[in-house]
Amino acid sequence: MNVQHIRFFSLILLSCLLFSVTACNPEDAGHGRQPVDYVNPYMGNISHLLVPTYPTIHLPNSFLRVYPERGDYTGDRLRGLPLIVTSHRGNSAFNLSPFHAEGGELEPIVSYSYDNEEIKPYAYSVYLDEQQIAVSFAPSHQSALYQLDFEQDKPLFLSINSRNGTLKWDGRALSGYQDIGNHTNVYIYLEPEVTPSHAAVLRDGKLEDGTVAEGTNACLVLGFGTSTKQLRMKYGISFIDTEQARENVLREIKGYDLAALQEAGRKAWNDALGKIEVSGRNEEDKVVFYTSLYRTFERPVKISEDGRYFSAFDGQVHDDNGIPFYTDDWIWDAYRAHHPLNVLIDPKKEEHILHSFVTMAEQMEHFWLPTFPEINGDSRRMNSNHGVATLLDAYVKGLGGFDLEKAYEAAKGAITEKTLAPWSGAPAGELDAFFKTHGYIPALREGEQETIPEVNGFERRQPVAVTLGTSYDTWCLAQLAKALGKNEDHEFFLKQSFNYRNLFHPETHFFHPKDVNGKFIEPFDYVFSGGLGAREYYGENNAWIYRWDVQHNIPDLIQLMGGNEVFVNNLDDMFNRPLGRSKFDFYAQLPDHTGNVGQFSMANEPSLHIPYLYNYGGQPWKTQKRIRALLKQWFRNDLMGVPGDEDGGGMSAFVVFSKLGFYPVTPGTPMYSIGSPVFERARVNLPNGKIFEVIARNTSHANKYIQSAKLNGKVLDVPWLSHEDLVNGGVLELEMGEKANKSWGVRAPKG
Repeated sequence: MNVQHIRFFSLILLSCLLFSVTACNPEDAGHGRQPVDYVNPYMGNISHLLVPTYPTIHLPNSFLRVYPERGDYTGDRLRGLPLIVTSHRGNSAFNLSPFHAEGGELEPIVSYSYDNEEIKPYAYSVYLDEQQIAVSFAPSHQSALYQLDFEQDKPLFLSINSRNGTLKWDGRALSGYQDIGNHTNVYIYLEPEVTPSHAAVLRDGKLEDGTVAEGTNACLVLGFGTSTKQLRMKYGISFIDTEQARENVLREIKGYDLAALQEAGRKAWNDALGKIEVSGRNEEDKVVFYTSLYRTFERPVKISEDGRYFSAFDGQVHDDNGIPFYTDDWIWDAYRAHHPLNVLIDPKKEEHILHSFVTMAEQMEHFWLPTFPEINGDSRRMNSNHGVATLLDAYVKGLGGFDLEKAYEAAKGAITEKTLAPWSGAPAGELDAFFKTHGYIPALREGEQETIPEVNGFERRQPVAVTLGTSYDTWCLAQLAKALGKNEDHEFFLKQSFNYRNLFHPETHFFHPKDVNGKFIEPFDYVFSGGLGAREYYGENNAWIYRWDVQHNIPDLIQLMGGNEVFVNNLDDMFNRPLGRSKFDFYAQLPDHTGNVGQFSMANEPSLHIPYLYNYGGQPWKTQKRIRALLKQWFRNDLMGVPGDEDGGGMSAFVVFSKLGFYPVTPGTPMYSIGSPVFERARVNLPNGKIFEVIARNTSHANKYIQSAKLNGKVLDVPWLSHEDLVNGGVLELEMGEKANKSWGVRAPKG
């Protein structure tokens, strides 16, 4: 080898050493990227059928949230610039619209052509190409900052709109409110860095002198002349009053430094997302993981402001007594994985959330646990009362921070005193009396008219879904009663927790609706019976999904079906069973039942635990295979990369757990079912200072099967972990391979 060859190969070696980040060591391809750099807010912004994800800019669990307001991701126009959205999927409470006057009639909210949009969890920028205005934005917790750069030498105007409220200009700042329903207002205080030359009110498309705008589409317009080339404005939001909105912005934003505010937001997100560290060769897996984790911080939101909060549950302002108040939590699905994730990585926050639930119950007319607490009160949506599951799950995993006695009484009231009819906050009535006597909700036969007033006309009775959901809820009540020494209650509710048996069809192995006489409804189609969304019998999903809705007693479900072999065959049958009609006809009737693999629906939360049920039937290799397939098929780093409605973290928490390699099948038990970890190494940085680590040697898209396992150096031959195993810190080591080891983990988890 001559000198030139030596020099050439020396340069190659040096290059490998210097640039191993990308070329020479694929495992370290993401070196230099922090967790927030992997978040793609656009993932899932085009829905498969119903509601897409929203590219939300906010800090973790903060109530100031914004996202571009347009018809959908492909929408050609922006409707103004958002100042706050008051609920997940909501419209902006206030809109900001900079524009250059062109003559003609003006609109309260300008419709913009736009380009070069960039969204990060802590920053937003977009170019309004027709107006030639560059927009930059950064949020804090209860306040935010906009920076607008102008290119044209034309008169500049700034329109601020409240859809239903009042706006005032006092010569220095704009303040006002919008009514968002149920006697709840959101207040704003906005202060521009440059003082405008004049203010006007927009009425019927025309500007009039004035400083106060009121009513529907109240709109103030501030004029800045032609010399202003950059305009920065900071604003605060409050649910208490305009003075508190002013205090919020003064506390959080001292000047007009956009870069500093964005850097503070970036740090806040890295602190939150950094609770879990993952490493491996596949960068796309990291994007999907951290984007999913980011979505779990969108709800619920902390609405305490300087130690006070406005509660829509009683219409009063309260001192929080040092415990932050949280709301906007869709418990119907969040209890499955979202709340258990909080318990694991942020137990103090979860304690505050549960304390808030109990406080809401105390503040409402009836001492009933909420089901769908939102900014403007409990909307009582969906079916069942799964808040009790969040209480039990936290309790059995060692959390406190809330009054367990009060929590139990509030949960008991919600299940026994409030009607079980879906989407209703009415007191218990005829339907509930029947349930207490017969142990199931009766179904109407085809053509039979509804006569019970508390039943929502659109949502219907959902008798099977309610019977199954309430069986689980009463199991949770029974466990809490036992913990509190309420032995009679424990025995009573434990008996009710078996009510699912009353609808089990011994021949078909489905949960089948019965009429008031105890007769199964016949004829019956387990795919299509039940009308729109199967609501006459189930709820959003058909019988194939509710067949498995006995999270609290899976061993009993296995026995009802005839043992492990039949149980596993029934699972296989679900994944293999065709839609039965064209996609057009299937989804016209079952629009929530998307993300299909056979009759399984990855798109709706009642399905989340189902792939893990193979562990209980003695064939964990099928759980490993199915979980990997579902993650690859339905959760991807692209615009359609979420299969169905992502309710602000409810579905994304499933992705977080599943990519780590374990999942809480039964909230309320301190156990996790093992799946198939995606990453070579994952570290859960626990709040107690300990670390739980998952090492999956040789894992890849092909090597999805567990060959052997060790927990803290000891052989592990069962497919589950205890919560104690995790929170005490330690190491789960898995040897992964391309072909299934069908003898590993065949001992089923205990129910």
